[in-house]
Amino acid sequence: MTNESTLQINMDTDVLKKAEKLYSNMGTSLVDILKQFTIKSVEANGIPHTISTPANKDCQRLGVAKGKFKTPTDIDLYNDEIEQLFYGRDERGLY
Repeated sequence: MTNESTLQINMDTDVLKKAEKLYSNMGTSLVDILKQFTIKSVEANGIPHTISTPANKDCQRLGVAKGKFKTPTDIDLYNDEIEQLFYGRDERGLY
């Protein structure tokens, strides 16, 4: 026999319906997601993901870096350079 408790929360009805539909389409349920979030919170001894808000409209704060690192407005701007770093291509496009 498992040791389980019941949790009851109040939530905006529209948000609840949208969340239930979202998770149902993903093959899970809001209840399962809340259980997993709680388990991961206990394991992490805190919120198991970063929460951030845009520092301004030109860039976004990354996680808990406290504004030290900023993403460019066009995140794809440096894709070619990043690809070269990962795959080692030279200026002719050869590996």
